[in-house]
Amino acid sequence: MSPTPPGHPAARRDKREIFGWAMFDFANQAYTLLIITVVFGDLFTTVIVGDRGDDYRLGNLLWSLALATSYFLVVLAGPVCGAVMDYTASKKRFLFASYLITVAATALLVLVTPGAIVLALVLIIVSCFAYSIGENFIASFLPELGPPEDLGKISGFGWALGYLGGLAAAAFTLAFLGNATAENFDRIRWVGPFAAGFFLIAALPTFLWLQERGTPQPRPPGQSYLELGLQRTAATLRAITQFRDLAIFLLSLFFAMAAIYIIISFTFIYGAQVIGWDERTRNLMFIVVQLTAAAGALGFGFLQDRLGAKPMYQITLLLWVLAIIAIWGTPQLTAWLNHRFGLSWEVQHLFLVVGCLAGVSLGATQSASRTLVGIFSPAGKSAEFFGFWGLTNKLAGMLGIAALGLLQTLVGLQKSILLCAFLFIMALVICLPVNQARGRAAAGQWHNHQPAKG
Repeated sequence: MSPTPPGHPAARRDKREIFGWAMFDFANQAYTLLIITVVFGDLFTTVIVGDRGDDYRLGNLLWSLALATSYFLVVLAGPVCGAVMDYTASKKRFLFASYLITVAATALLVLVTPGAIVLALVLIIVSCFAYSIGENFIASFLPELGPPEDLGKISGFGWALGYLGGLAAAAFTLAFLGNATAENFDRIRWVGPFAAGFFLIAALPTFLWLQERGTPQPRPPGQSYLELGLQRTAATLRAITQFRDLAIFLLSLFFAMAAIYIIISFTFIYGAQVIGWDERTRNLMFIVVQLTAAAGALGFGFLQDRLGAKPMYQITLLLWVLAIIAIWGTPQLTAWLNHRFGLSWEVQHLFLVVGCLAGVSLGATQSASRTLVGIFSPAGKSAEFFGFWGLTNKLAGMLGIAALGLLQTLVGLQKSILLCAFLFIMALVICLPVNQARGRAAAGQWHNHQPAKG
């Protein structure tokens, strides 16, 4: 076994700190599920914009552009913020600021009414930016929580707890606030304040128990923090050849996350517009995806530490290809099964089965990617490297969602979903040269911002 790279603890941190770190995943899933995936995205396209006569294509396009804009802002800010956080040992302060902005902008969504498209777009862009860059900040603590051989379990635990948090938040919303319809608007508009309150309270253990490590360094005379961040980011980019495996993996991850962000942002829109599911099936799909994603993140997290994060990542990409083909072909497959075997299945019921495969793949892919970046991160540069991880994720999300939004205006949403299968295949092919052991060694050789000699 290779030695533990500098900056990674020799033993796992105490359970309370790991639990505090994971509780941020638990808390912020209320935003992901209620605002982006399940409720507000559907509400925006069908009620706030409400272009039903044109198959909601304008609403879908505006929604995709709003998310793409927020992700573009993360692309610009992520690595620079990470470099400043590493230099000043201020990861926790940056995390707290992103948390407060997310909570405030999400709570203000209650002010959005049908037709208030501009206000909705502004609040979504601000809240999604703050939420998304907060993902970078919380992930940058991962390498400090245990040795590399434990990071899969820790990352998987965080993702699993996150999906359970999303399940709890959305179950309450669906039970007490109802569906995203025009008739129910006076109740469902409170989804923003509820998601904000859930995030506000559930993330408190993170700020109580997660520790800030590192020694802050004084700002160089005459240099702003922006200049400092840009300078350090540029230095890392110049030295990127020392981290070849990380660079190749991030390119692979770009294609995978482009597809995943499409799925996260459009699954429930797809269910409403293509599958035509009813309220019961919609709620069941949510439960199925959350439980299977939690199981995938936790189960694959343990396998990552035994078999390696890279093989697990590749397996999940193959599962995703199968899931996308199944999502696209659900209506046709249901019709064929009914005709061939004399059944009377509904499309929405077979779609639930497909949801299980997608859920397992979702949790496992996200856990494996975060683990690999944690393993490949050198001491004292974890926030910066997770800034590049976030840059990759959000640039992928920005371009993937925008591409889907434009493509569905031409060929419709059902055919457009096949774009995701192509993206996952590209990710799988690009990942083939990545060597996990070599990438871990490169992180261990990096000392005082220079590769070790000899």
